[in-house]
Formats: sequence, C-alpha cells, structure tokens
Amino acid sequence: MNPRDMQNGSTPRQKQERQPGIESQMNPLPHKPLDYKGVGRLKGKTALITGGDSGIGRAVAIVYAKEGANLAISYFDEDNDAEETKKLVEREGVKCLLLPGDIKDPEHCVHLVEKTVDEFGQLNILVNNAAIQYIKEDVLDISNEQMEEVFRTNFFSQFYLTKAAVKHMRAGDSIISTSSINAYKGNGILMDYSATKGAITAFTRSIAQSLAKKGIRANSVAPGPVWTPLIPASFDEDAVEEFGQDGLMGRPGQPSEHAWPYVMLASDESSYMTGQAIHINGGSWTSS
Repeated sequence: MNPRDMQNGSTPRQKQERQPGIESQMNPLPHKPLDYKGVGRLKGKTALITGGDSGIGRAVAIVYAKEGANLAISYFDEDNDAEETKKLVEREGVKCLLLPGDIKDPEHCVHLVEKTVDEFGQLNILVNNAAIQYIKEDVLDISNEQMEEVFRTNFFSQFYLTKAAVKHMRAGDSIISTSSINAYKGNGILMDYSATKGAITAFTRSIAQSLAKKGIRANSVAPGPVWTPLIPASFDEDAVEEFGQDGLMGRPGQPSEHAWPYVMLASDESSYMTGQAIHINGGSWTSS
C-alpha cells in the first residue's frame, strides 16, 4: 500500500497500556520502506540507532541496510518488534546486532557504543531516536519524577551516547537526532516532551560547532504527527482516532516517509550540512 493511501479519514480507535508501545499491535501497521532502492550510499559503514525496533527507527534501519550499512539496534524490551526489524535488516545482506536495555542509564549508553564497536570495529553513524511522552493538560499534573524520566530518556541519553560515540568517530561520520515540530511550536499537552525536543535541537546545533573541527557532522530531523507506537501508547482512543487529521494532508505521516533524510544526513551527499534541522511534518510552517 502507498503511504499516501493510509489513514485518510480516521484511525481505528485503540490504546496500548504501556510505554514503549508495540508496533505489532498497531492497526494499521505503520508503513515500512520495503520498496526503497539503495545504491550503496552507506556501504562499509556502521550505524547505531536507538529505538530502532519500531516506528521511525525501524524505517531508518531498513533503508540504512538497503544502502549497505551494518546495524546495531538499541531498544528497551520490545523483543518481538526488535527481532522483526533484525529479519528485515539482515535480508539485505548486512549484519544486525540487537541491544536491549534502558538508555536512561549512562553506563548502558556506554555499553551500547562499546558493543557496537566490538562487533563491527567502527561506529560511523549515531541515530539518537528513542523517546517517550505522557499526555498532561496542566503543568500541575506533571510530577517531578515524570519530568526527570522524560528528560533522561529523551535528552540525557543523547548526551550519554554522543559523548561515548565521538571517541570512536572520525572525519566524515555523522550524528543524527530525532527532534520534533513541538520543539519549534510547543505543545500544551506535551510540555515536558516538547522541552526535551527543544533541548535536543539546541544541543545538536551546539555539538555541530564543537565537532566541526573533527569533521564530524551533527543534524536533526523534526517530524510532525507520525504513526508510530508512541501514539497509541500515550494518547487515548479518541485522540488516536483523530490523530493527524487536522494537518494540511489530512493524515499522519508514516515512518517510511521520514527515512530518506536520515540516509542523506548520514551519507557524503550532505558533507556540507551540519547544525541543521530537516522538517517533515505534512505542511506545518516553523521558524528554524
């Protein structure tokens, strides 16, 4: 099915009771870029992707594999989703290492990088993608514990991983972080999540300046509404049914529609691009 034909009108009501969400339980299943044609842009490179078991992370893993990269996939505990991603990656003739665990833990983030380098001998591409979110309509309802959990998962993990990764990276390598339209517009029911995405945007611009002298580039991708397990895992059934319907295209984006910029940013085709954000949001205007 063409992703443009999906979820026009509404999405079936559904709710998952845990985070991270499970892709195999979604209806409809997110569209995967299985028809993407690679030309070897990333041949001989190794990428580590957090949240690579599902959603945007899975789509990026698939297209990276089709472009010739070996993959290390970081995920929490969604073993079935991760194994499915591994199958999709390895059928492209590359290797895939699965690394479960909690990225809130700085020691685990170091472990992710070290295991990747031990397995493949290098780390050329770091994709900081994993995130959680909780719906709260009043700032008074956001607990200190929730704020800390969201920041540790969404932002601190990127600091831990970036710090560990750059020790192994060289000129021409790339760090790509998943930001959000909410970093630029804010969101009254995702206040802590939006704040983490703003931090990611500023951190990306800052490390781009710091790492330029080493020839390492840092950029971000800022999605709008996209159909990933995070949506049924955080929104109620009514919100899921209406998700993405108020945009110019009248539907949420699909993970497959977000994958190509991650390829471009990881490849030599973007060798003069650093500190930038690519917006994929179905027609929302932002100031970046």
